Amino acid sequence: MDRRRFLASGATGAAAAWLGLWPWQAIKVQTASLSGASAPQNDWNAGTLLHLLPTVSDSRLLIKASFVRPLTSTPRLRLQSGNSSRMIEGRQNDTAGEFWQFYAEDLTPSTSYELSLLDNSGTALCDAWPLATFPAPDQEVERARLLFYTCAGGQEGSYRGIGDRTGNLPTAIRNRLLRRGLSFAPDAVIANGDHIYWDLHTWQGEATGQLSNAGRQSNFDFDANVYGGHNETALKLAAGPQIIPVYGTDFRSTPVFFLQDDHDHWENDSPLSYPVPWFQLQLARATQQLYYPEFLADANRPAGLPWSSETERGELSESFGSLRYGKLAEVLLYDVRRTLQVGELNALFLDRVVEDWLHARTASTDTRHLVHAPSNPPGWTAGKWGEWYPDVLDPVSGRLTLDIPKPQWQRGWLDQHDRIMQSLAAMRHRLPLVISGDLHATGFGYIRGAGAFDFSANPIATVLSGPVGTSAAGFPSVVRNARPEPSKYLDFDEQVIPFEQHGFTLVDFLPDRIVVQMFKWDVNSQSLADIDTLESFHTVSLG
Repeated sequence: MDRRRFLASGATGAAAAWLGLWPWQAIKVQTASLSGASAPQNDWNAGTLLHLLPTVSDSRLLIKASFVRPLTSTPRLRLQSGNSSRMIEGRQNDTAGEFWQFYAEDLTPSTSYELSLLDNSGTALCDAWPLATFPAPDQEVERARLLFYTCAGGQEGSYRGIGDRTGNLPTAIRNRLLRRGLSFAPDAVIANGDHIYWDLHTWQGEATGQLSNAGRQSNFDFDANVYGGHNETALKLAAGPQIIPVYGTDFRSTPVFFLQDDHDHWENDSPLSYPVPWFQLQLARATQQLYYPEFLADANRPAGLPWSSETERGELSESFGSLRYGKLAEVLLYDVRRTLQVGELNALFLDRVVEDWLHARTASTDTRHLVHAPSNPPGWTAGKWGEWYPDVLDPVSGRLTLDIPKPQWQRGWLDQHDRIMQSLAAMRHRLPLVISGDLHATGFGYIRGAGAFDFSANPIATVLSGPVGTSAAGFPSVVRNARPEPSKYLDFDEQVIPFEQHGFTLVDFLPDRIVVQMFKWDVNSQSLADIDTLESFHTVSLG
């Protein structure tokens, strides 16, 4: 259908017709048939809730939620702790009233609150549930456990048994993997990038610059606002099935930290897709506003970082955040795509003020452990354009090499990488550790040097956290006919060769060490039931 004719048609009729073509029922049927033992073993009643994702700090919380149908009046969140109770009014996130957020501050650290969602008459919209704040920044803590993973997005795939699947993992299998991760009782979850896959253009071959199949199916009007009308309907239909059924309400008592990457900006990374076009930036921002929390205010994060703003909810950041757990641990989360610069004279992944913040926190001494969690992985390369490293695939040998210039790649990205790695290696009072996303694999190794820089006195441990939803054709060895390898620019000690299988990583922070447990599940050789008893295939103690 012609875009203008589509947009000129009646909003309700067109949206209804389009919705009728969407495979909701097929998704529900397949989810039911694959869920098995992975279904939550409790009788918590979600009521009219579709999904709920919370985040917390020591004194604040922010919840994103959606409902089965639009709410005609403002819902409220009641927080109770002991004899104390307070009521928070919801804030509408979309134009229809299906999506809401709830923000509270001045909370007590290390406190479990009972939360209740109520309509304006006081009627419960779902069962009550607990959610705890983190310890205060100056509080001594004996243990913290975090769950890391990447690439949980993707349209519904099919699974007919071991070795027989197409597309992304079916939602029910993603549910099962994530529930296995949650069964280890993490204190928080870090979902590092690629929450959706709906690239709007095809940038390679004869179709360069043209709309992709996803772009044509969406019928976005790039000249109009994201909110309201068909653009908002298109966004919900494209992104919603990749997020809402994957998480549902399973994470209601586990704080989440969602970091965006290239596909979350509605495009794969390529020389023609950066800087991100304004309309796609608005799509990325709207996706975050609807589905998952921004990063809460942090006294150690400078005010006014790019894509951060002072709001009635404090200094929120869309792209740069931190997870602080008492004096024990701090994780720095940073999206390397949002501020990516491609010019030869100003080539950077991260805006300079963001880099300065990373250096300052890395040199700080107020936490026992500090971890970097960038959206693009230091250590390994798949030879693609938007990486820190200059490695490129040799078209003759099919191997990664530094002997061939990588088209449109910029040296400034590598220079920034070196500065950040030097900062980590100079952190002699802590164990330098990086846990990253984007690359569809699970791996572990040490960066002992980069170019002329020697880090052997304090090598940097680096982890590929593992993908949750990657499609059959999404692994580097399929897309580029080459597995992820350490960059030839690095002096790299590869301990776990990257596994292109689905999985996640658990990290335990203890006063004297960090314990990393890596999990993987092979869709081609393991049964669904194996997920429910999945154990670490590799454990390393750093300390």
